[in-house]
Amino acid sequence: MLFDMDGTLVDSDAAVERAWERWAVEYGVDPAAALTIAHGSPADRTIRRLLPILDDTTVAVAAARQLALQYDDLSDVVATCGAHEVLTALTRLDLPWAVVTSADRRLAEARLGAAGIIAPVLVTVEDVRVGKPDPEGYRRAAALLGVLVTRCLVVEDAEVGLRAGRAAGAMTAALKGLDGDLRLDDLTQLARHLDPSPTVR
Repeated sequence: MLFDMDGTLVDSDAAVERAWERWAVEYGVDPAAALTIAHGSPADRTIRRLLPILDDTTVAVAAARQLALQYDDLSDVVATCGAHEVLTALTRLDLPWAVVTSADRRLAEARLGAAGIIAPVLVTVEDVRVGKPDPEGYRRAAALLGVLVTRCLVVEDAEVGLRAGRAAGAMTAALKGLDGDLRLDDLTQLARHLDPSPTVR
C-alpha cells in the first residue's frame, strides 16, 4: 500500500492553504489561482506554473519560502478519518506500506508526527528527480518495500497523485470524489475492505 500524505493520511488542508495564501500575497500571485493547482504537487512545479518567467534559482528560493511557511504550522494537523484504522489493518495483515509525498522530509516528518503516524518507508520530494505526476516516487517506494509496483495500491486525494500512481503501473484508490480503481469516502472504508473483522471500526 502506497499512501500520499497531505489530505490522505494527514489532514493538513487548512495549513497547506494558509501557507499558499500567504506565499501568494508575498509574491503577487492570486491566492485562488495558487490554491487551484497547488494541492498534491511539489512547490517548485506549482511555482513554475504560477510564475513561468522565474529562472531556476528564483524558483528554488520561492519554493523554499513556501515550505518555510508550513514547517511550524501544525496546530490543526491531525490524522485523517480512518488513517489509524487502515494502518492497524495493514499491520495485522502483515502488508507493507509506504508514504510518498510532495513535501520535503522535514515537513513530512513534522506532519506525520503531529498525526501520530510513523512511516516504515518515506519517500519525499528530496528523494526523486521529478515529483508527481511523474511516477518516480511511487516506483521508488515499491522498490524500497521490495515489491512490484504493479502489486501495489496507491491511495491518493489529488489528481496529480492518481496520475503518478497510474503511470507507475499501480492500482489506485481515490478519495474526495476523484476517480480511481477504487473510490473511497474515507480510509475507514479502505480498512474494512482490507480486514472486515469486528475490530476494524
